[in-house]
Amino acid sequence: MQQIVQDIHHGRTVVRSVPPPICAPGHVLIANAASLISAGTERYVVELARKSIVGKLRDRPDHARRMMQKIRDEGIRAAVSQAQAKLDEPMPLGYSSAGIVLEAGRGVQEFKPGDAVASAGAHAAVVSLGRNLCACIPDGVSFEQAAYTSVAAVGLQGLRLASLTLGHRVLIIGLGLIGQICVALAKAHGCAVFATDVDPEKLALAQKMGADQTGLGSPVDAVLKFADSKGVDAVIITAATKSNEPIEFAADACRPRGRIVLVGVTGLNVPRAPFFKKELEFTVSSSLGPGRGDPSYEQKGIDYPIGHARWTAQRNMRTVLELMASGRLPVQELTTHRYQIEQAAEAYDLIGSKRERYLGVVVTYPGEPPRPTRRVTLASARQITGDIGVALIGGGNFARLIMSPILRKLPGITWRGICTANGMNAEDLGRKMNFGFATSDVAEIWNDSQTSAVFIATRHDLHADLVIAALQSGKHTFVEKPVCITEEELERIRVCVEDLGDRCPILMVGFNRRFASATQKFRTFFQGLVPKTISYRFAAGAIPREHWTQDEDVGGGRIVGEASHAIDTCVALAESVPQRVYAESVGGQSGLEVTDDKVFITLRHANGSISNISYQSDGPRGFPSERIEVFGGGRAAVNDSWSALQFWDSSGSRKESGGREKGHAAEFEAFLDTCRKGGNWPIPWDELYGVAWSALMAVRSIREGVPFGSDSVIESDWAGIE
Repeated sequence: MQQIVQDIHHGRTVVRSVPPPICAPGHVLIANAASLISAGTERYVVELARKSIVGKLRDRPDHARRMMQKIRDEGIRAAVSQAQAKLDEPMPLGYSSAGIVLEAGRGVQEFKPGDAVASAGAHAAVVSLGRNLCACIPDGVSFEQAAYTSVAAVGLQGLRLASLTLGHRVLIIGLGLIGQICVALAKAHGCAVFATDVDPEKLALAQKMGADQTGLGSPVDAVLKFADSKGVDAVIITAATKSNEPIEFAADACRPRGRIVLVGVTGLNVPRAPFFKKELEFTVSSSLGPGRGDPSYEQKGIDYPIGHARWTAQRNMRTVLELMASGRLPVQELTTHRYQIEQAAEAYDLIGSKRERYLGVVVTYPGEPPRPTRRVTLASARQITGDIGVALIGGGNFARLIMSPILRKLPGITWRGICTANGMNAEDLGRKMNFGFATSDVAEIWNDSQTSAVFIATRHDLHADLVIAALQSGKHTFVEKPVCITEEELERIRVCVEDLGDRCPILMVGFNRRFASATQKFRTFFQGLVPKTISYRFAAGAIPREHWTQDEDVGGGRIVGEASHAIDTCVALAESVPQRVYAESVGGQSGLEVTDDKVFITLRHANGSISNISYQSDGPRGFPSERIEVFGGGRAAVNDSWSALQFWDSSGSRKESGGREKGHAAEFEAFLDTCRKGGNWPIPWDELYGVAWSALMAVRSIREGVPFGSDSVIESDWAGIE
């Protein structure tokens, strides 16, 4: 299928042939008939992409600060490499489209194949959206009209924040696409509307959309006269300018205790005097309505109860569609240009160059499409043929920024297939790494006879099922940690490995730190000395509660998802699996904060060693992230942030450099070497199982307040192969 994407690095807007997305549970798969370019939002993205690296950083100082922190933490070479990979990541454009339902995912009952729907979908022939970001199109509303739905919902949400009622007088500042829509929506509310813009031609269109009066520029006196000299009840600012004038104009035009809602972009130097004197309210509207940006609402399809959130994003979408059907929102008057998707570059040149007037720019798609094929051939003359066929499942940050830059340097690999859920990342990364094909259907990987080894780098909740399917398909499997996020999943993996027995392909989990040169030096230094005492402080940094890794159903939480790194490193240094796990996290919080990422975990190993892991997320930015101390047999060693190592024994002490590397290249090489030559797994099965079990038991220990583990349980559970 075709999709419009923005090349952030080189500034090009292009149409690519990519595999269509999958229809996940709670989602709806839609063949688009039309989509609307949100000129303001998308022009900003395109203009930013066309700037130099310095220009991009100047426009986004938050990214510049993160870049500097990355340089301090990991060195300039790693920081620049990751920044380059991030810039190379394509960005999908668009968020307002309409089409026909091809498929409804598990749990979706309100949409059926063949239904005409509007959605918050991108500019693509086929899109997949959560059920709460779709709405059925009423009779009498065309696909082109319905393509305005999400953009119109943005305007409607701005009006809702203004708390408009019948008879209110409203000022609309800025008569671009959303401004014109706001004029019609305010009239539909039963309000009297005064509309202003710096472009006189837009005033005539505003009158056609229902404005009672219009004015050029900032006509304060005319607005006050319109509002009986008292001032308007509310101001909706939809202008796009760096100037502070719209804010000042709004304040002068408002009545005492009036409301000002910013839907567009302006300077935000709020003038104190009029806001203080009139006790004005000022609100910035962000998007379609409540639920937008909430993963539970968008991805899981969990709606907000109507008694608690009367107007959600989806309910706003339904409302604007009803207004279109009744004729009170005549969006068809706004369309100035139409482009077929193949002509997308021309459309974005138009909004970027401003060589002619435009307002509503609609992208159209071919007639009713055939059932989408989920595989796109990418083979090129540059493809390298090696002695092992490798596939990749997942194209997120880890796959792009860490995994692929290292793997592409390794010799002897034939890149077979790459699979991602949305297809766009698969096509982009697959093309850059010379994969043979890109797909959004994982069955294409399992059925590919030339694929010997699979790398899995998806979200954590998918790992267990993918691991089992890969092993049962006869593929050697590398899965980025964790191997699973529940006890039930771990049991299923254990059964799979033991049932396959000697026929089981290699399974490896991405615990890179045990392969770092610093860890290898520690293991050599303490070789044969037991028991050991190990202390691992892991200052991970804060992640918002809403982040997917904090969701135990998706990411498994930070103990399972990241502290397992520390658990595995302790197992490697102790050279012994854990027998007993006990964990405690901080308490006394409000109940609204995550506390599992402020925790101490104690492990008792089978050989008598003991490990303590301090996993902390609330330290200051820039604090050294990791420190490991090991004692045993009259020796001691310290690893400071994988850069400074120090060793003590009876002859004194010495210092060495750790090189800051954390073992990623070595772990990939070890996995691929074992795939080629056979032999023991790079990480023994009992240790893979033991680390996963320990992380899961640490979470249970926090919940239940008791330690977990016994010799008998571990011996029976960990019977297996290496």
